[in-house]
This record gives sequence, C-alpha cells and structure tokens, in this order.
Amino acid sequence: MVVNEVYADGYKNLSEVNITLDKRMNIFCGDNAQGKTNLIEAVWLCSGCRSFRGSREKEFIGFTKDFADVRIKFTDSFRSQEIRFAAKKGNVRDKIVTLNGVKLPLMSKLFGSFQCVVFTPDDLNLSKGSPDNRRIFVDLAVSQIKGSYVGALSTYNNVLIQRNAFLKNYTKNGGDINSIEVWDEQLAKAGAYISVLRNTYCNKLNLYTKSLYNSIASGKEQLNLYYQSTVFPDLNGRKDNDSSLIDAYINKLKKNIDDDIRAGFTTIGVHRDDIVTEIDGQPARYLGSQGQSRSIAIVMKLAQAEILKSEKGEYPVMLLDDVMSELDAGRQSFILNSIENMQVLITCCDERFISEMTGGKVFYLKNGRVVNGK
Repeated sequence: MVVNEVYADGYKNLSEVNITLDKRMNIFCGDNAQGKTNLIEAVWLCSGCRSFRGSREKEFIGFTKDFADVRIKFTDSFRSQEIRFAAKKGNVRDKIVTLNGVKLPLMSKLFGSFQCVVFTPDDLNLSKGSPDNRRIFVDLAVSQIKGSYVGALSTYNNVLIQRNAFLKNYTKNGGDINSIEVWDEQLAKAGAYISVLRNTYCNKLNLYTKSLYNSIASGKEQLNLYYQSTVFPDLNGRKDNDSSLIDAYINKLKKNIDDDIRAGFTTIGVHRDDIVTEIDGQPARYLGSQGQSRSIAIVMKLAQAEILKSEKGEYPVMLLDDVMSELDAGRQSFILNSIENMQVLITCCDERFISEMTGGKVFYLKNGRVVNGK
C-alpha cells in the first residue's frame, strides 16, 4: 500500500500542503511546532482511527481557519483510491468523510480501506505503561483486520457504563440486585467475542515478536507475549461464536457480584484484561530495563505491520513520528532494516537522516507549510 498524494489545509496549523510522496522513504523535517506531526496525524486519521495524540475533533481546525480539509490518494494492490476528511469550525460533528467520492456516516467506516501503522515516542513505554495502553494497541490492531470488532467494543463500553451506574446506585440506595442480569447478558455477549479475538491476535503477535526480538537481542534473550483474561483461564482453541463462553462470562460476573457491589463498579472483564510480556520468563512490565522495554515496543509495532501483511496481502504504510531521536543507533538501524519493504513517512529534526539517504524525498515544513522538498 502506497500513499501517492497528500493534501491538507486548515488541519491544525497546516496550510495549503499539497505534496506527491515517494513510494519508499519520505522525511518531514523542521523545528518543533512547525506541523510535522500534524501532517503525520492527518494521514493517520484517513485510516479511520482517532488521533494518536488524543486530539478532540474540535481541535482539528486551526485557530485562524474556518475549515479543515484533508485528502489522500493511495494505491493498494488492486486500485487507486481517495479518502477525504473535511469539517467546519463550530460544526465539526457534521464532518464530511468520503471514500472514492462516496460519503460515509462515520470515520470508523474507513477501517480496512487504508492501512497504516503509527509509532510515536509514547509507544516506547508500551510494555511498562498502563494495561490501558496495551489494550488500546491490541483493540486498534484487531479493528484494522476485523470490522465487526469496532461495533463489539462500542457495545461493550456502552453497556459497561450502564452496569457501573447501576452498581453505583445500588451501593448507595439499594434495590433489586437481580435487575443487573440484563446488563450481564449484554456485557457477556460482547465481552466473550472481544476476548476470543484479542487472544487470537495476541497468539499471532507472539509468533512475530518472538522472532523479531530474537534478532534485536542477538539471541541473548527470549520474549514471550500472551493475553491475560480476568474472566477465562484459557481461550486457546476457542471460537468467537462459542455460546458456552457467554455462559461462562455471565457466571463469572455473578460470582464476582459481591466484589462489584463493594467497589461500586465492574471489577472484571475485558476492560481489566492485560497483554503480558515476559523476558526469559520474567515480567517485563516490572523487571525489564529501559532498553528491553523499548525493544519490546519496537517489535510489537513491527509485528503489527507483519500481521497486516499476512491478513491483507500487502504491507501497510509506516508512520514514524519523532521516534528515531529517542533510540540508540542500533535500534534505529533495526527499525529501518525491518521496514525496507514498506512506504515510510517519518518526522525528524536530525539532519543526519537526510545526509545518509540514498533515495526518497525530504520535505521541510515551516509554520504549517511545505517550504522546500527534494
């Protein structure tokens, strides 16, 4: 998959950006706050995902602009396509999202059309940070492969909010605890489905991360990664349409109801699960060094790209946002060698990357504009 052209105007500080990209390496240079990351973020949004920086939609439009317009033209193994995202200030929710000229009701409907993987400095703490970050990573990765997963996540989160509200009210005011069963059934149906797909993905992820980590560590350490469910002791071999898993999920919720009442919220479920990484059998979250933690994050992101290739038949576009400056020369080299078959969009402030380039394009940004390119 290759992005051929990018147009962005009014998206944050970007102004009249209209560039043709190289099929392999594209470097965006400039000082801080000149628009490099905004450009990467604009491309990322065309995958149907939320901002990787946590930006809200109303923040997409620049302070001095009334309208934001982002378009990419890209080619996959079958055809050339175009995605457009546009929004007006004061009415961002009524945004325009189109795929090949056809209007889509939601950004998430773009999932599966344009495939990319983004790697940021925040991702370097993937193995040591909060389980929330690892769940988000896996949820996004699964969503890129299976469109129905997005709906299951939305359903689960909505039901969880209502179940937690019921528990909070019951803890305060009492009532009929059996009324919670209506939420349990819905939570279990979505939760069982999510659990199986997460576990299946983590098994695939483990195969790739093992091999990649073996290379980056020169065979001196072994990495193991697995999905840790708070509901199911073992999900291997289970199918996402297995009704017995729903029953097991409901029973687990019932057994845990006293803990939930005391806490005033749902204490088990896919919202509490984790993706565990171990180095030589020891938990990397607590015992891994900074170097090991960064190596794990690198191989997890690279493995995500490899799984997309295996599932979709082509490599995604790789977006590297200022991540190289955070790594030593060995890990920088490992990443660049591992993505040689992908188109890369990379932001940096280090002129060394430009001097070492033997091909590709370099774009210089200043005050949201591309002022020079080669």
